[in-house]
Amino acid sequence: MYPEEFRKQLLAEDVALTDQQMAQFDTYFHLLVEWNEKMNLTAITEEKEVYLKHFYDSLLVGLKMALNPQAAICDVGSGAGFPSIPLKILYPELSVTIVDSLKKRITFLQELTDQLGLSNVHLYHDRAETFGQNPAFREQFDYVTARAVARLNVLAELCLPLVKKDGYFLALKAAKSDEELQEAKPAIAQLGGKFIEEKTMALPLSGDERHLLVIQKKKVTPKKYPRKPGLPNKQPIK
Repeated sequence: MYPEEFRKQLLAEDVALTDQQMAQFDTYFHLLVEWNEKMNLTAITEEKEVYLKHFYDSLLVGLKMALNPQAAICDVGSGAGFPSIPLKILYPELSVTIVDSLKKRITFLQELTDQLGLSNVHLYHDRAETFGQNPAFREQFDYVTARAVARLNVLAELCLPLVKKDGYFLALKAAKSDEELQEAKPAIAQLGGKFIEEKTMALPLSGDERHLLVIQKKKVTPKKYPRKPGLPNKQPIK
């Protein structure tokens, strides 16, 4: 999917990108490839693949969720800024917070947001476990996103404490896994969440499946969660 195909595909979804937004995606692509030579940000570097598997893939969250364009969103472990930075380009009024445990990635994201001229983007070098216990951030976000390979019961403990009551934890998965969802349901319930639905989508051209798991925060998360760094991964909630 080259840039013009990307634009046309979004137009088919009733999303018209401006020339400025297209220029921002172009800058994003070139900066990603440039920095990727110095540090490991992504294995995907071909232009058509970046536009499809990073940019378009990230925007599926907005397209399928009808996001409030003025919401506060937190992206946990966003790596090179996915899905939050493409969403911020699409919805400039979003308030975006990114937390990542690797300082080098935060340095890249700072340079990226400066080059793209994005405001109201807050970057934090921290572990999700400690970030979620910070009262300045705990239960403050309308949406919390994770596009990570960790299992859902682990992601739920890292993300749900940050979601405000009636907000949403949105987990993006490349593969469908009923087993993973069933395994995570006790953790989701203990953390105050409720599984609402799974939205299945196919990427254009490639047909690759994507799964958006929608979990709503129904109750306040017990204070003991998230537990100390490393524990959610070593001993997931059962």
